[in-house]
Amino acid sequence: MASLMEDFIDVLERENEEYQRLTELSNEKKQIIIDGDIPALEEITSREQEIAGVLKNLENKREEVVKDMSIVLSKEPEELTITNMIAFLNKQPNERQKLTELRENLRETLEKMADINQQNEALLHHAMEMTEFDLTLFRSMRQAPETANYDKRANNTGDLLGSSGFDARQ
Repeated sequence: MASLMEDFIDVLERENEEYQRLTELSNEKKQIIIDGDIPALEEITSREQEIAGVLKNLENKREEVVKDMSIVLSKEPEELTITNMIAFLNKQPNERQKLTELRENLRETLEKMADINQQNEALLHHAMEMTEFDLTLFRSMRQAPETANYDKRANNTGDLLGSSGFDARQ
């Protein structure tokens, strides 16, 4: 059981490190979004995907360790949360302390990452709105206004004025 606990703690520490790296990238991404640097955004996104792959592998490893621990402890894997494991380790103060610190570190890291991601989401939303505004403005500059001409059934014909804006015939 001791080696399983060491493996579990090791995996959690490595996960926390990867989440910290991901948080740093999200922080960098904030300035890239503000600058509108699309090539840098693509590059940072590929780096995030690499970290996400590492995190997925660590998650699988953690699930394997928890499954092994559940067999040893005769518990269901769902019962073996970090909080419950801390409670189980009342006779092992060192492991209990490590798990407590890891839980807090993970919580802080994930909260920080969630905050930064919310900010990035808002920035992206504003950037999309500005792009839509620019496109609408550009389209309206290219399109001439409609005339107020109607056909026999009182429907607007949708005729457009000339592209020059006024007619200079003599």
